This record gives sequence, C-alpha cells and structure tokens, in this order.
Amino acid sequence: MTWRTEHPPTTEDLNSCIDCGLCLSACPTYSITGDETASPRGRIAAMRAVDRGTVALDNRFAQIVDSCLQCLACETVCPSLVPFGTLMEGARAEVAAHRPTPTTAAKRFIFGRLIASRRALMFLSWLLVIAQRLGITGVLPGRASKAKAIRTIPIPVSATAGRQWDPQGEPIGTVGFLSGCVMDHWYSEVHVAVIDLLTRAGYRVVAPKQQTCCGAIAAHEGAAQHARRMAQRNVEAFAGFDTIIVDSAGCSAHMKDYAHWTEDGADLAGRIADANQVIAKLIADGKLPTITERRGQIAIQDPCHLRHAQGITLQPRDILRAAGYEVVETDPTGTCCGAAGAYQLSHPQVSERLGRRKAAQVAATDLDRVASANPGCEMQLLSYLGNSTTVEHPIEIYRNELNRNQEST
Repeated sequence: MTWRTEHPPTTEDLNSCIDCGLCLSACPTYSITGDETASPRGRIAAMRAVDRGTVALDNRFAQIVDSCLQCLACETVCPSLVPFGTLMEGARAEVAAHRPTPTTAAKRFIFGRLIASRRALMFLSWLLVIAQRLGITGVLPGRASKAKAIRTIPIPVSATAGRQWDPQGEPIGTVGFLSGCVMDHWYSEVHVAVIDLLTRAGYRVVAPKQQTCCGAIAAHEGAAQHARRMAQRNVEAFAGFDTIIVDSAGCSAHMKDYAHWTEDGADLAGRIADANQVIAKLIADGKLPTITERRGQIAIQDPCHLRHAQGITLQPRDILRAAGYEVVETDPTGTCCGAAGAYQLSHPQVSERLGRRKAAQVAATDLDRVASANPGCEMQLLSYLGNSTTVEHPIEIYRNELNRNQEST
C-alpha cells in the first residue's frame, strides 16, 4: 500500500498495538454495536491490513474509520500507549486522498476553509442571531435542528481576535489568547469570563489578529492539508508569547499536538495551557479568591479531550469548589457524550444514543446545573436535557459567582 498524505498511519505505530483488548470496554461505539470493527483494536487491524497491502483502501475501510468518535478513551486505558488519535487522523486523511467524494470535498471546504474565515463565521453568526430572535431554531428540519442547542448569541456579534486587555492590578505578565472559531461568537461569554479573571490576576491578555481556527475539526475530518495550514498560521501568530491560554477542551488538546502537524509546532505546543489549568493555579496561589459561602450542588461532565487527551480532571472541580459548589459526579469513566465535533451531524443515530445516555446520567443527579468545558459537549447535553437545565463552563460559573459575591458585599 502506498500512502499518499504527509502523515499517514505508520507501521511502527500500528505495530505498537498488542491486541490485548483492554480498549474494548472503553470504546463507546463498541459498547453500542458489539462489532470488533467498531473498536480501536478492530480499526487498527483494518489499518494494518491496508498498510501491508492485504486489503484495499475501499468503502468498507472508509466506513470503519469514519465511525470512530475519536474520543481517545482507548488511549487512557492502553498499556502500550498506542497513539490512536494520530493513527485515526492519518487514516481519515488517506481515505480523503484515495477516495475523494462530494462528502469529503464538502468537509474540506467547511472545516478547512469556511470555519477558518472570520467573515464567513460572522455572517453565519448573524444568521443564527436572526433565527434565534425569530424563534425558529427549534423548528429547523433534520440535522439543522441542532442549532436550537446553541447559546443565544449576544447582539452585536463580537469577536476577541485583534484585541488586548490590560491588567486590573499589579502586572504579572502577558499571555496570548486563542479566540478560535465558533467559540469567539457563539460562546463569547466564556471568553469574557476567562479574560476577566486573567486580568484580575494581573495578566495582560493579547488575542493576535493573525490567528485562526485551531484546526482540530479539520484534522478529525481528514482535511489534513488545511489542518497543517491552520497550525502553521497559529504558530506564527503566537510567536513571542510564553503562554497561550485556550478555553475550549477540544482546541487545547489539538494545539498541544501541533508537533505532529507542522515543523515549528513542538515549540508552540509546549506553551499551550488549557484555561482550567491556569485559573485553578491562580486560585491555589491566592491570586484569585475562594468563595466561602456555599452555593449548593452542581453536576459535572468531563469533555473527552479534557479528560482523555489531556488528563485534566482535578482542575475544573477545584474551580467549581472555589466558586462555592459541591461537585456531583455524573460519569466516573468519562464516556463520550456523542458530540465529537462534526460526528453529531455525520452519524446522528449513534450520536443520539450516546447523547441520551449521557443526559440520563446527568438527570439521575436531579440537578439542573451542569459544568462542561467544551462547546460541543454543551450543545449535546442541551439537545437531550432540554431548556430546564443550564450548562456552563466551570470558569464561567466561578467568575459569575465571584461577581455575585462582590455585589453582595
């Protein structure tokens, strides 16, 4: 088999899997189907067969790799440390290169071009604003109905890229800030909360205008060339910053893997910090206050790319406790909610089964507030929990409680 892309699945990585099967119980798609080809071990076996030339890179292979959520739960339990996420991204890029279809072309355009265009995203955001104000998002047909789970976008639609914020107290340093793509318009309240806390602690925050989408969805959907282009642009945009703060779990996980995508990516990857890590440390160091008044209980959901990809689980809970909450667990194993970027659109049946399972776990707590640090997870939870439940970023919750506490004194 002759691979065609720059970073295909390597024989060394494929052979690092020892076929032990410990990944099976952790895999959401295997738990639903019971099909070996819907497990990490089965998908690696298919990649090996193609790599050795014993089977063709055909439609069946494309289906096998396309059915993966890329939640990376398998990496958490793997004793051989198989880089499954890297293998899967390489395999999907190969499918796109060997078997171009209207669907793969559409994915490259949407996740490689459209999502990286600020003008296009602004236009789409204004369309969503109109739909939300007219109350028609809940009646959109088919997969477009997912729009009903997007937060109400503030008017005017704003953006952080190209702006900077001075410290409110004694300066302690300057940090770069990833504006991202949909986070910047659809989840701007999270950006506002993170930036406010950073400046309160003494940081000058800069969101370079030259930055772009992190490239995570492009990488996951096989648009490797566009993912590399976005990674290189961000490497150049954030040159000179010792630390770059990222407040979406999927984005911070992907940027920490930039060494795989561009020659200069390793240096930037080492300077990426998820916002949960930074804010939790500022609280622990006394640079941000802890609220002593008790606020009750709150449920928590771990995004896969926070828990499995980065191993960040304690910090969101520390932040919520600092906000005065008792944290109630919903799923100790951190099974994927089924959002998985564009997966909720391309595989709606599997996504819905996982989404309803996750919603049931949350509902079992009898709590109407949930903390989640990823926009896709928030959308998925709201899709199946309904409007009676509030889903917010842990940092957003902490900042709001901090403001509430200050107003009452």
